[in-house]
Amino acid sequence: MAQLSQDQLKAEVGRAAIRYVTPGTIIGVGTGSTVAYFIEALGEMPSPVAGAVSSSERSTAALRALGIPVLDANEVDHLDLYVDGADEIDPNGCMIKGGGGALTREKIVSSLAERFVCIADASKRVDVLGTFPLPVEVVPMAEASVVRRFAAGVLGTSGTAVLRRNDDGTPYVTDNGQHILDVRGLRIDDPLAMESAVNDWPGVVTVGIFARQRASLCLLGTPDGVATLTFG
Repeated sequence: MAQLSQDQLKAEVGRAAIRYVTPGTIIGVGTGSTVAYFIEALGEMPSPVAGAVSSSERSTAALRALGIPVLDANEVDHLDLYVDGADEIDPNGCMIKGGGGALTREKIVSSLAERFVCIADASKRVDVLGTFPLPVEVVPMAEASVVRRFAAGVLGTSGTAVLRRNDDGTPYVTDNGQHILDVRGLRIDDPLAMESAVNDWPGVVTVGIFARQRASLCLLGTPDGVATLTFG
């Protein structure tokens, strides 16, 4: 049997997440290429969801194009489910997120949800977080200070933080009007402690470690199909 392409694996995983969606409820929806397939599958449900809280302008546009109402996060106090991808996920369900730049809104929406379903391909599964550059959303005037703090080391590991830029060389600007530093060279043995430490630095809006809002389960696209990983 021919192996599925990367896009086919993402589509399989996105469709698999639909079985965790209860029609008539309001759900949280992340952003990214795998989530795009999940949004497509949402539009094909015989009984639709009542609405969604979205973590990015891109996902908001895709949801509205399918006729799915999009609510502001301030309009809800609880979500049963949040579905999103990850750049890395470890054996405990802790993740690095933010490769697509929506980490702050993703963390806000996921904090409202009782259950986080991560959808990803097998390449995102790692033993220790840190191979993927850690995104950190920062207030622009704090960039140099945060770069120095990572270089000096935090919790026994140091990294090189570089300002994310667009193809034309201008700084990448998030949906919140801030900048992102991508930090290379870290070994994140204790994701919760690292998340807490970096969050306390002046000028940091959000660090892309999701340990407090770790995944409840992960639907992982593999050459043998969709594997389900559950975390205690």
